[in-house]
Amino acid sequence: MFQNSNKMAGIYIHIPFCKSRCIYCAFYSTTDLRWRQRYVDAVCREWQLRSHELSTPVTTVYFGGGTPSQLTPQQLQQLLTALPSSAPEATIEANPDDITPTYAAMLSQLGINRVSMGAQSFDDQRLRFLHRRHTSGQVKEAVHHLRSAGIHNISIDLMYGFPGETLSDWERDINAALALDVEHISAYCLTVEKGTPLFYQMRNENQRSTTEGEVKLEMRNGSEELERAMYERLIDKLEAAGYEHYEISNFAKPGFRSRHNSSYWQDIPYIGLGAAAHSYDGKCRSWNISDIRQYMEAMERGERLFESETLDDDTHYNDRITVALRTREGLDLTTLSPKHRRYCLKEAQRFIDNGELRIDDDHLSLTRKGLFISDYIMSSLIYI
Repeated sequence: MFQNSNKMAGIYIHIPFCKSRCIYCAFYSTTDLRWRQRYVDAVCREWQLRSHELSTPVTTVYFGGGTPSQLTPQQLQQLLTALPSSAPEATIEANPDDITPTYAAMLSQLGINRVSMGAQSFDDQRLRFLHRRHTSGQVKEAVHHLRSAGIHNISIDLMYGFPGETLSDWERDINAALALDVEHISAYCLTVEKGTPLFYQMRNENQRSTTEGEVKLEMRNGSEELERAMYERLIDKLEAAGYEHYEISNFAKPGFRSRHNSSYWQDIPYIGLGAAAHSYDGKCRSWNISDIRQYMEAMERGERLFESETLDDDTHYNDRITVALRTREGLDLTTLSPKHRRYCLKEAQRFIDNGELRIDDDHLSLTRKGLFISDYIMSSLIYI
């Protein structure tokens, strides 16, 4: 059961509707848009059932998906009217082709002050490979429409590591993103998660599998060094342009970090509304059923269908290792129990000696050298 917390940070609302499904996406979604109004009604009902769990004002509201920009203006207004309206940061994820001048103006009027768009690439051929429905030109148009509507906190997502992509190809994407002068950029190496269309496509092409059930995309020369070079080029160019590298995959201009996502990395509780949405109260994790029909039917009965787990001290420590170490500030060692602090420092010493971890003001964090083996470092610090 989700418990009350005195430091609740935000509300996440999962909007699972997509006009079409990208071949790499593993998030819970549906292309059946007929359910939108009934689903919005169900989310409002869930908030009515769970609003008592908050003991402090909400600081962030985040509409994720799916494609939240597939909601009609009336449906988005219904949700924003039902939810707390005083959050300093209200974010919506959007597809660039959904951002018309009218839609951008509507977002601003409704109090949305941050928009996160999945640009992914500025090469139309790679966008077609991903089955994205926008073009590179529409990303630029969307940014212009949002600026004209008075929204000045814009984030875009980029991907690298496409089959056949070269370092110069990737640098052109970075330059195109920088030319837009957006406040925030997230960048991820393309991986293929089990169960996605891209997974089966790559498997059928006899690409090699990893132990995590993913398929490794082979680039033109099959070199992992190329992925590293792409990541290094990303860091160098964005930092030179004034962006702060504040999390492994995230860069922001000063003052424009994602407050909502930062709450996840800082161990701050949040409520998740909607099918498949997760919640966390500092002691317990819970997640709603990943079935839109069952979710709506349960909400109409005034019932929440979910699973949960209570975190013991070891699990909580492990969670902190795998999340806090992703950030620029790293892991606050003063928050650990004596047992876990001793264990952490013992296991971390070899990485400190190798220049891959550092300790500064009781915070353990990755160095630039450590970024490239971050998964290995984190797994090595896990308490077994």
